[in-house]
Amino acid sequence: MEDNKRKQPGPGQPEFKKKRKEFNDRKEFNGQDEGIIDEGTIEGRNAVLEAFRSGRTIDRLYLLEGQKEGVVQTILREAKKGDTIIQYVSHERMDQLSQTGKHQGVIAKAAAYAYAQVEDMLKLAEEKGEPPFLILLDGIEDPRNLGAIIRTANIAGAHGVIIPKRRAAGLTATVAKTSAGALNFTPVAKVTNLVSTMEGLKKQGLWFVCADMDGQAMYDLNLTGPIGLVVGNEGEGVSRLVREACDMTAAIPMKGEINSLNASVAAGVLAYEIVRQRMGR
Repeated sequence: MEDNKRKQPGPGQPEFKKKRKEFNDRKEFNGQDEGIIDEGTIEGRNAVLEAFRSGRTIDRLYLLEGQKEGVVQTILREAKKGDTIIQYVSHERMDQLSQTGKHQGVIAKAAAYAYAQVEDMLKLAEEKGEPPFLILLDGIEDPRNLGAIIRTANIAGAHGVIIPKRRAAGLTATVAKTSAGALNFTPVAKVTNLVSTMEGLKKQGLWFVCADMDGQAMYDLNLTGPIGLVVGNEGEGVSRLVREACDMTAAIPMKGEINSLNASVAAGVLAYEIVRQRMGR
């Protein structure tokens, strides 16, 4: 299965917690008239390069179009090692992104927390003696929604959350705050391709159910055993290819005049139906 390339210890192991704490404690980078602006934005060539070299996970790198200087090429090489999304933008767009006006044509968006591996989640389930319960998010771009879902995942006993590399919010400071501390305990993995990841997990015994208003009523489905809950954004829902990779589609009964729920609310309702069925109630 595909997942982010950096190997890290599992969340149930002391070294994972130590590594995550060390990662989260790294907040400052030195550089003349440049550096970290908030917990996730880094501006300036030296500061961004130092961030890469220190091992910090960079979700997205913005580069001014047409730059060919040596230090920019070095930053590019570091970005490609970490599978960072690279986006070339105009001078006008770069100025809009900048909070200092001294970006030097380079701005990075760093993850506020370290990503885990999908395998970490399976190990966590095994350590707890429970069938795996994962939550996969397709196109959740609002960091507040992501944070709320991670919070729900922790409370519902899910063993991890999986997000795609593109068209999705990363682990920003806003996500961490909205998760109300759950991000310290619930592993989150970032993968290149959700469908490929699902196919790999199917070989390990997982079934997948996706939220879909045209699906079968969630109460009528068997949601016990090793399972992955797939939730899409509230605008487009789960994408066609991801939906086709699911084994079941679950609809949440609705009695009102509107026919959609906030993505984090939908995730919570379905997650707790899984919890209810697992408890045999």
